[in-house]
Amino acid sequence: MNLDFLKPLLERPGPWASVYVETDRSTEDAARIQRLRNRSVAARLVDDGADPATIRAVAERLGAEPVSGSPPGRALFATDGEVVLDVPLRATPPSADVTWTNLPHIAPLVLLRGDEPACQVALIDREGADLELRDSRGTRSLGEARGKPWQGRGHRSLPQDRYEWHYSNKVEDAWEETADIIAGELVRRCPQDGDTLLVLAGDARERKAVRERLPQRLRSVAVEVDHGSRAPGASTALLDRQIEEARSRYAQERVRSALDDFRRARGRPGEHRETTVDTGRGPAAEGIPAVAAAAREHQVATLLLGRDAPDASRPVWVGAGPDEIAAGRAEAKGWGIGRPEEARADDALLRACVAAGSEVLVVPEEMAGPAGGLGAVLRWND
Repeated sequence: MNLDFLKPLLERPGPWASVYVETDRSTEDAARIQRLRNRSVAARLVDDGADPATIRAVAERLGAEPVSGSPPGRALFATDGEVVLDVPLRATPPSADVTWTNLPHIAPLVLLRGDEPACQVALIDREGADLELRDSRGTRSLGEARGKPWQGRGHRSLPQDRYEWHYSNKVEDAWEETADIIAGELVRRCPQDGDTLLVLAGDARERKAVRERLPQRLRSVAVEVDHGSRAPGASTALLDRQIEEARSRYAQERVRSALDDFRRARGRPGEHRETTVDTGRGPAAEGIPAVAAAAREHQVATLLLGRDAPDASRPVWVGAGPDEIAAGRAEAKGWGIGRPEEARADDALLRACVAAGSEVLVVPEEMAGPAGGLGAVLRWND
């Protein structure tokens, strides 16, 4: 999961109002329910000691929300009289969650978003490709890659004479150039972070030719789907379903792969626990002391966060910097963290991962994850 969109939360010292609310209103009394919800949010922030300017900023943002046509939920993060981040949610929060804490309470946002990867789609035929991006913000067009305008349909059967043979070769040469153009455009546009799935749709022969021209790093995250057409007015229902299925499979495979790496590095349960906990070093870390030490040293490559993780809400001690994190107050002072403050382990670790560009994966309940629900695959081994 790419958490770059959370970086604005690293630029302010806090404290933070973090608000998760349901916004889907389809009943006749939607306006009244909205007013009651907004009052409840403001009252809870008052009880928690939030400053008036920040309470007012949150109330004004919620009050400006349309009664209908909203996403299922929203997450707001505000400090010093300003809403810094307003994130629409595709899933409804199970209940209103309002906090006033020294760190933004971002763990529920990560769990609500899940691990569905961003997806770049190329809808391909012999004339070019339509490109689009699908992510948590919806579907956006990225334009098109155009091939040779004169190539036409061409002939794929055995030519009858040398003139038809010559024309067929010209058509095939033009298509080869078009496939090169599409592949080059995908290389230019597709992120190389492993978070983005590439879906090749459209004509079977053409999408295969494009895939063969991709570098290995893109072929490894590319899948082909059977449906989809560039023809005007073509239905997208089957294509949409195939894309969502591909995104779900890709997300599950990434989690399984990360868990396999974690288990191989950890060895048998308890085998490396003493070394890992004491130093925070090694190819894997498990539990708050070990993962906090790895985050402090910028070692976390992938943070594994279990749903309903028992260790998630346990306290850690943090400083102003995102990598200033320790399992205990005395340890924090020992590391030179001035005026350490208490925070939730999941929020502190996620803040460190955002700053370090670490990958974060949510472990589904049906998969066996790290003990306590917190673990990490590390970037290097000393």
